[in-house]
Amino acid sequence: MRLTPAEQGRLLLYTATLLARERHQRGVKLNVPEATALISHAACEAARDGGRLEDAVAAGRAALTTDDVLPEVPGILTEVQVEAVFADGSKLIVITRPIGPAADPAALPGAVLPADQPPAANADIVRIEVTNTADVPVAVTSHFHFFEANRALAFDRGAAYGRHLALPVGASARFEPDTTHEVELIPIGGDRIIIGFAGLVDGTLDAPGAYEAALTRAHVAGYLDTGPTTEQEGDL
Repeated sequence: MRLTPAEQGRLLLYTATLLARERHQRGVKLNVPEATALISHAACEAARDGGRLEDAVAAGRAALTTDDVLPEVPGILTEVQVEAVFADGSKLIVITRPIGPAADPAALPGAVLPADQPPAANADIVRIEVTNTADVPVAVTSHFHFFEANRALAFDRGAAYGRHLALPVGASARFEPDTTHEVELIPIGGDRIIIGFAGLVDGTLDAPGAYEAALTRAHVAGYLDTGPTTEQEGDL
């Protein structure tokens, strides 16, 4: 029986998987080679069963959790690559974050655990309509002081002062050209000191006169504002 190098490699992987599975069944915490073998085998078998690439990746990620491996393994084994045979040919499977979370979230270092009672909803939410007058999409991230968002976005700037999008950290809102969307804004917390962004504040949000000065800067710089009209602001 003649085997190609690729076929020999698959047989070697299967042998390593058998050993790793035997130890796993005895309750032994797996090391890096053993974990790699089990994850790779699970992905390859998903491919062989007719699954797609994403199915193989999912099967590999579901093979083990942090409960199954030695403590240092998740920090070392951050990616697994294995070539598998799919219905339409061989493909390289790349599995990032291959070790799943422990069954008990409290067992994970630095785990965020839910409180006994859910936090009260933020009642201080402002909803405004935003229109993108530009000819290109505009994205605004969750942390951005929305008052200072792109000057081509038309909305009530005064209502957005001192607020950011009510989105998860790192998320963003995308505004397509010539479209209008309603967004929710919540107050900026902490010391409420704004430095940078578009340079319309560069200081403490709640300082006397800060709001009026920032609004004047925005109007002078051509930031579109659909809010209530006021008398023309004087020079700063």
